[in-house]
Amino acid sequence: MTAAPALAATPFAYPQAARGDTVDTAFGQSVADPYRWLENDVRTDPRVRDWVDAENKVTDAYLATLPGRDAIRARLTRLWNYERFGTPVKRGSRYFYAHNSGLQNQSVLYVREGLDGAARLLVDPNEWARDGATALAEWTPSEDGRRIAYAVQDGGTDWRIIRVLDVDTGKETGDEVRWAKFSGATWAKDGSGFYYTRFPEPAPGEAFQSVNLNARLWFHRLGTPQAADTLVYETPDHPTWGHYPEVTEDGRWLVISTSEGTDPRNDITLIDLAAPGSAPRHLFTGISNQWSLVGSQGNRFWFQTDLAAPRGRIVEVDVDQTAPKPVEIIGQDKATLERAGLIGGRLISLYLVDAHSEARLFALDGKPAGTVKLPGIGTIGAVTGRETDPEAFFAFSSFNMPPRVMRLDMTSGATATFTTPEVAFSPDDYVVEERFYPSKDGTQVPLFIVHRKGLDLSKGAPTLLYGYGGFNVSLTPAFSPRILAWLEMGGVYAQASLRGGGEYGNAWHDAGRLARKQNVFDDFIAAGEYLKREGIASALVAQGGSNGGLLVGAVVNQRPDLWAAALPAVGVMDMLRFDRFTAGRYWVDDYGYPDREADWKVLRAYSPYHNIRPGVAYPPILVTTADTDDRVVPGHSFKYTAALQAADLGDKPHLIRIETRAGHGSGKPTDKAIAETADLWAFAAHWSGLAVPTN
Repeated sequence: MTAAPALAATPFAYPQAARGDTVDTAFGQSVADPYRWLENDVRTDPRVRDWVDAENKVTDAYLATLPGRDAIRARLTRLWNYERFGTPVKRGSRYFYAHNSGLQNQSVLYVREGLDGAARLLVDPNEWARDGATALAEWTPSEDGRRIAYAVQDGGTDWRIIRVLDVDTGKETGDEVRWAKFSGATWAKDGSGFYYTRFPEPAPGEAFQSVNLNARLWFHRLGTPQAADTLVYETPDHPTWGHYPEVTEDGRWLVISTSEGTDPRNDITLIDLAAPGSAPRHLFTGISNQWSLVGSQGNRFWFQTDLAAPRGRIVEVDVDQTAPKPVEIIGQDKATLERAGLIGGRLISLYLVDAHSEARLFALDGKPAGTVKLPGIGTIGAVTGRETDPEAFFAFSSFNMPPRVMRLDMTSGATATFTTPEVAFSPDDYVVEERFYPSKDGTQVPLFIVHRKGLDLSKGAPTLLYGYGGFNVSLTPAFSPRILAWLEMGGVYAQASLRGGGEYGNAWHDAGRLARKQNVFDDFIAAGEYLKREGIASALVAQGGSNGGLLVGAVVNQRPDLWAAALPAVGVMDMLRFDRFTAGRYWVDDYGYPDREADWKVLRAYSPYHNIRPGVAYPPILVTTADTDDRVVPGHSFKYTAALQAADLGDKPHLIRIETRAGHGSGKPTDKAIAETADLWAFAAHWSGLAVPTN
């Protein structure tokens, strides 16, 4: 690490963004929105496209001047180049899994005949597009392993095209369904077809902006066109409800989970597939609690729920009863129950203990059967296995440990490493510790701190502080080549488990949403102050994406003096109009309703776009978004950037990097991810004083 350089002021000739005269009046207040036109789709509005091109030109020219960018990119390429395996899924005698040899833009799908069989390539999305931006998304094998239903994601969009592959021949069957979103495919037991959720086809030019309403559940029978699909379930009186199907392992029941927003609250509806034409049966109603299917045996169902258990418990339900009542099997614990499954005749429950994973085994009557041995403090990813399988597979990773796949013997509880990647660094060279710090109101918040072993922190080091704080999402230890590159340069990485997440159950989530959203910003600011007070951070870089992009925008407005640089990615920046586009209407669970006065006042008070402070010196900011982001539409970042550039915020750069043919994050090609990270790290290193490699 070197001392922070004396950074000269750089004049910027930002592109001119025309100021409109739009003013909205709500609840007696007038709010100007001069950049409303930047909400328009970049594909259809030439003015927006011209602005995007001009912004990228300015940003590209600036980033090209930063020292070490090419060397950072080269090192990122080496760190990214390690073999990666997905968690195997067994159907019949076959094992299916995703794999990436290292620098493939998209992971590919393989199958083995038996666990030790030779790998055979099934689907290679790298052949689908020249730019590598078309990805293999969700995939599901049929019960006998003879078919794969797989989803195509083009350019990062949330829309999916579902197709079917014959596993024996490796050829497509010709089946195709479109306009699926937030849904995979769930096979019928006999393999005759699959259930899926889709929205009505959008009007021309509206696919990437119109609000997602009126989801319906369909059945697609193999060998028939989509127009012949059977409508299985809908709620036309509730256009905001979504429906997600799951077929029980015995094939008897279709379990439909119905939810409205992002909260883990849902109804459960059953359809008896053994009695064709039977009416849907509502098991749990009211969309007031979480009900997640753990597994079933005949008429016995196990669910994870937060009913009378804000940190979660498992109950059993006899669905043959006229009025089934949940019976507690595994009660609430001090740890937070994250998810559970029925595998090999046992229940495996995954808990969060101070924001890291623990796995426990139970008999079906709830009797404890031991704790699963893990390789260290980290995070359990996907867990796969069936009720009749003797084994389960799960992914495990930590900040200094790339994901490895573990095999769990469900009888003995013993674990063994199934795949371990070879990497271009030694995990033992890094220190991972967890601390707790007080927020503004005294709440103790978990904070992971990671750095290179032997790093001299006597004068602190440039520190990247990452946060999210919303939607019941828990931030836990996870590996990323991005983080390793920052650590190798001598930086510190800090990750705060802010309120609004799910680390400590419903109470932790509730403490950081709606009228309490300011707690999230206070937690993040307090984390930065703690890192400086403890001498860990010589300079702070704030980073977050999506809801975390909103977080960064808000804390920069509230404490611009605290940050050496800020990196808000794909953020929700206009809190008064977020519900008017694509999936934004789901987010009212966390943010509130902009058309309700009490919520509007809270949103107006922290909305990043509306609270920029002219005349105050702001840190350097590099906003990132993508033209195909139909989760958080790029207009949020466009308007926010235009407002930053128009305000008198000092002479430091306030730039935007707009990726093409990319979306909210998933499906982004490896080469684009590397290039984006190199730009971010060069920018952050330059402004925080972090030494960059020279070759």
